Amino acid sequence: MIKGYIYAVFISFFVSLLLSIVGIPILKKIKAGQTILSYVKEHREKNGTPTMGGIFFVLSTCITFLLLGGAQSKVALSCLSIGFAYMIVGFIDDFLKIKYSKNEGLKPYQKIIFQLGVSLIAGWSVYTNGLTQFAIPFTRSSVDLGVFTIFLVSFVFIALTNSVNLTDGLDGLAGGVSVAYAIGVSVIIILQTGVHGLTNSKIQDQTSLLVLSFALIGAITAYLIFNVSKARVFMGDTGSLALGGFLGGISVYSGNSFFIPLIGITFVASSISVIIQVLYYKATKKRVFLMAPIHHHFQHKGYSETQISFVYFVITCFFGMACILSYA
Repeated sequence: MIKGYIYAVFISFFVSLLLSIVGIPILKKIKAGQTILSYVKEHREKNGTPTMGGIFFVLSTCITFLLLGGAQSKVALSCLSIGFAYMIVGFIDDFLKIKYSKNEGLKPYQKIIFQLGVSLIAGWSVYTNGLTQFAIPFTRSSVDLGVFTIFLVSFVFIALTNSVNLTDGLDGLAGGVSVAYAIGVSVIIILQTGVHGLTNSKIQDQTSLLVLSFALIGAITAYLIFNVSKARVFMGDTGSLALGGFLGGISVYSGNSFFIPLIGITFVASSISVIIQVLYYKATKKRVFLMAPIHHHFQHKGYSETQISFVYFVITCFFGMACILSYA
């Protein structure tokens, strides 16, 4: 089946590459440009860069997944649907930003209502499919959460989609980290399949999830050609929310929710830095970081976008390898 995963990477890569080559000029023509926040002075020259590029890697992922028979698994198809649903939420947000030429799309409460709705559907889907066993990192044990799975999964999707969204602030950052994350969790799934005795249906589910994951890896890699500094296109909320949905879905549906804050440590750092900054500022009127999320702090310190993105990628790879050692 390894050959099938390689096919998924290559097919998705070239579909994403083609969509990007054709789609970026279209985004420019319809003036689907990103409005940059005025207080991010380092990004002023990026104003007007085409956004919503996430649609290229989402569509190529979906096309590849369906072409390679991933839809034979109801579990994997549910995972795909969740990621696509988050893409739609992000697309609406991006569309409103473009329409009104502001960096404000959906209102925060509207966004959270949409996200919460999708996350609860995901939680119910995982629970009703009997996927309540979750692996415990650095062991070969697992825990059955029963009905509490619904609440865990809902929290995971809300947290991860928003964390990926916050991380999407520098050229190539969210995309690069997502590739490293997907590789890490994919290797864990492969190793788990060999360690645990699975029924044929479970093996089919895991195999289809892996097809989805490798298709996502290929698609994002092609997209990064146009997104690394200096970016020719941004993924927008269309892409960042979809990435959170796909990465969360692959992790949750494979029983690896507890690996998310470890492999996704840089996503966690983005969210935690914002929370710390807001709470500390409200209490003291002072700031802990020069700017949050923390990648902007490093940028203000003089590090280039390429340096920061590369270090985030390496950190994600390191934590991914540490988690893989549990099954090696």
